[in-house]
Parts: sequence; C-alpha cells; structure tokens
Amino acid sequence: MAVPQATKDQPHARPHLRRISVLNTDGERHPLETALTAFTLAAGVAAFATGWVVSQHLLASWLGAAALAVGLYAQLISATRQERMLIVTGLVAGFVGLALGLAHGGFHP
Repeated sequence: MAVPQATKDQPHARPHLRRISVLNTDGERHPLETALTAFTLAAGVAAFATGWVVSQHLLASWLGAAALAVGLYAQLISATRQERMLIVTGLVAGFVGLALGLAHGGFHP
C-alpha cells in the first residue's frame, strides 16, 4: 500500500544531485576530507622532490612536517578507501622529504 505523500511531486523541492568523484565513491560529498587529502599528497610530493636538493633542506623539512601533521589528521577522519590510499602516499613522501631535509641541515638555514 503506497502512501500518497511519498509519491507526490514536490515542485519547490530541489532534486538531489549526487556528485561522484574519484575520492567520493560512497556518493556523499566530503569537502574537508578531500581538501586535506589533496594537501597531504601535494605537500608530500613537494617535500620529497625538494628533499633531494641539498640547498632546499629548509623547504623540504617544513613541507615534510606539514604533510605529516595534516596527513595524520586526514587519515583519522578519512571517509573512503581512495582517500586513505592517497593520504598514505602523501605521508610516505612527506616522511622521506622530511628525513632528507633533516639530513641536509634541518629546520634552520
């Protein structure tokens, strides 16, 4: 038995449009988690790349530390498996960048 209110069209209601992206495989939006994932991956890759340049040890150290701090929090609140995979990739790259930056001179110029 159908309820009449459930099948009635509501012209004033906005249709619910779900946006599915690579990170939001559950169909829900996660703007904070997505932003933290993107930052972790970008900062980690940048720290990894600058960690190999001895004169860029200061930048590599700070970017690696930021990637680790943000990435650990992002891992804590992540909602999907795809987010977690990219976060761990950024964490590993950030850790290596931080380690190389520390080995080449650390946080001080």
